[in-house]
Order: sequence, then C-alpha cells, then structure tokens
Amino acid sequence: MVAIARPVVFSDVFPKIKARNYVLVIGFAALTALLAQVKIDLGFTPIPITGQTLGALLAGAALGMRLGALSQALYVGLGLFLPIYAGDKELSSGLDVVTGHTGGYLIGLILAAAVVGKLAERSQDRSFITSIPAMITGSAIVYVIGATYFAAVDHISVQKAIELGVTPFLIGDTFKSLIAGALLPVTWHFIN
Repeated sequence: MVAIARPVVFSDVFPKIKARNYVLVIGFAALTALLAQVKIDLGFTPIPITGQTLGALLAGAALGMRLGALSQALYVGLGLFLPIYAGDKELSSGLDVVTGHTGGYLIGLILAAAVVGKLAERSQDRSFITSIPAMITGSAIVYVIGATYFAAVDHISVQKAIELGVTPFLIGDTFKSLIAGALLPVTWHFIN
C-alpha cells in the first residue's frame, strides 16, 4: 500500500514543478498589490483603509510561513520601485513610503503572512473555528508593528497612534479576517 502525502498548506495541492513556488510567490505579491489599490482615505488619519492585509493573510494561509512571508517581502520590495502601494500617485512607491508613517504596516504584512503561514502549516486554516483566530492574529501583528512604527516616525504617543492607526480599522479588518478565515476552510472542503 502506498501512502499519499497530505498537503500541509493550500499551495501543496499544486503539482511540484520547478516554477510553482515562483509563480505562487509572485501571484500573491501581485494580489496584495491589486488589493492595495482598494483604498479609502479617512481624512482624519494619514493611514488609509486598504485591502493589503487581506492579501497578506491569504498569502500566509495559502503558501505557508516561508513562501507567504516571501510573497509579502516581494510586494514591499517591488513597491520601492513600482507604484503599487496604497498611496496617492506620488506616494505609491519608494523608500519614503517604507520609512514614512505607513511603513510599519508594510513591514507588518511580512510578519503577519509568516505567522498566519505557520498557523496554516499546523492546520489552523482547515476549519472556520481555528481559521478566524489565525487571521485575527495576523491582523493584530500588522497593527502592533504598524502603530508602533507610526508613533515613532510621526513623533506621537502610542495612544495617539492607536487612535489614528488602529481603532478606525478594527471593523474593516475584522471583516477581512472573516473573509480570509472562511475562504480557506471552504477551499479545503472542496479539495478534500
């Protein structure tokens, strides 16, 4: 009897051809760049509502820790040269964005994808009950790194950074976590 290897993360479902990982990493970096263009400026804060977090959560869950983090690092790296960040036309690329008030959120995407990916490798993406906390954890990582960096760069208190860079986004990011948290278990259901 031959044992069939069970896929650890969603990307393991695809055939292991040489270019598979490259395609998936580039694909999820592109998805995050596309979701970054879904942007709503709030006016009272320099931090916009975007779809980037959803891209990072999905990347981690689908690709696992290493490839998920790599996809987000590629996104952040490409944004240094290409206008793919969620900003105004003049603020949608470059080192100024990464070192500015939204830079911590971009860096947080990388770590969030890694942590969500590690949780997915431990099968936390297989059911709605375990997937939602994994996605909320990923969002919380983006908040912690983003707000801390925002406070330091803009020389404001952490409390003010939370007021401007976390609180207005809680409802939207909860919704993104629910989307990502539901999408993966449904996908696994169809794969199984």
